[in-house]
Amino acid sequence: MAEVLRLEHVRKKFGQKEVLKDINFSVSSGEIIGYIGSNGAGKSTTIKIILGLIDDYDGNVYVFGEDVRGKTDYKRKIGYVPEISDMYDNLTAYEYISFIGMLYGIGSQNAVLKGKEMMSVFGIDDAIDGRIHTFSKGMRQKLSIITGMLHNPDILFLDEPLSGIDANSVLVFKEIMQGLKNAGKTIFYSSHILEVVEKISDRILLLNEGSIVIDGSVVDVMQKQSDSSLESVFNDVTGFHDHEQLAERFISAFMS
Repeated sequence: MAEVLRLEHVRKKFGQKEVLKDINFSVSSGEIIGYIGSNGAGKSTTIKIILGLIDDYDGNVYVFGEDVRGKTDYKRKIGYVPEISDMYDNLTAYEYISFIGMLYGIGSQNAVLKGKEMMSVFGIDDAIDGRIHTFSKGMRQKLSIITGMLHNPDILFLDEPLSGIDANSVLVFKEIMQGLKNAGKTIFYSSHILEVVEKISDRILLLNEGSIVIDGSVVDVMQKQSDSSLESVFNDVTGFHDHEQLAERFISAFMS
């Protein structure tokens, strides 16, 4: 399969803190990458560098074989769903979808037809004429997923995309991811919900303190670490084993 993404010796500092330390990996078309790590590990920073939202970094980033520095054309082939989306809250969903369609050059009418069908799948099509500021968190996130995928991108970057979404829609979303993979789409998926990451990912990249410490298939990673779940692998690698004791402390304080 063709390579669609490559990072070479990428480093990023915020002040004196080195958030990314010599990041190297490549991604082929049709892969679902689970990009995981603790808060502050550098996951969102990596994604924003690839998207061109952060341009002050060392190293090289290639998308579709082209260095992305100073480039914008490649962005028409990628989609992005952040955990919290900035939207024009006074627009209706209809108006917002139409606007996004025009931005991507797919036409307002076509965008609305696609968008309404995708809203129907998530059970929110009756809100298409509602103003976004009236939407619940889950509805806003569903709209963010729809508008991030509206233009049929070749690579999807998903940063905590399921925040606030109901359980039924999560099941639908997982099926959508598998269907897109089968259609040759590449998905770069960052999340703390490790059960979902484990179920949908072909390959795991685990980022710890700014460095990639694990890169492999879910099965290979768990076998190598002698663990039964991705959550166990994550806890072992990041050194977090205090969850039971911390929970007991919280309950003790709660009950006092």
